[in-house]
Amino acid sequence: MDLNWLSIGEAHDGLVTKKFSSEDLVKACYDRIKKTDSKLHNFLTLTEDSALASARAADKKIAAGEQLKSLEGIPAGIKDIFNTKGIRTTCSSKMLENFVPPYESTPTKKLKEEGYVLLGKNNMDEYACGASTETSAFGPSLNPWNSEYVAGGSSGGSASAVASGQAFFALGTDTGGSIRQ
Repeated sequence: MDLNWLSIGEAHDGLVTKKFSSEDLVKACYDRIKKTDSKLHNFLTLTEDSALASARAADKKIAAGEQLKSLEGIPAGIKDIFNTKGIRTTCSSKMLENFVPPYESTPTKKLKEEGYVLLGKNNMDEYACGASTETSAFGPSLNPWNSEYVAGGSSGGSASAVASGQAFFALGTDTGGSIRQ
């Protein structure tokens, strides 16, 4: 079974029925990231150690017969505009290249409450100003289906990560049409 192409619902059901573990899902995502991200450039920061720890915590809940929350144990990427406490957040800008926020953004706090597993921070247009991820100070994300095209929108790293099977879902934003592009 190729785990990378399951829907969130299928991944959740597979965890609950013990067809695979959250650790299996996380490892499948990182295997895919390691094979494809040098070309696609969807992730600016990876959080592999903490992702595996979160997956193992979800797996312990499953083993103990505890009920999982809707996103518990499901690996995801987060657009690098969202502050993640203790994890580098650059907004794809050299100015913030080494910024590590002291607090969590509201959206990521809510995802944490649902037990998601953070794989890392996704590339984007610098400060989300753009429509193609080409203004990232760290280079553009590419469309996984045709690398001659952009990934689309300022959330291109998030979109491409999901479309390429690197993550089960990813958080993006839409200020000026990013998601629609």
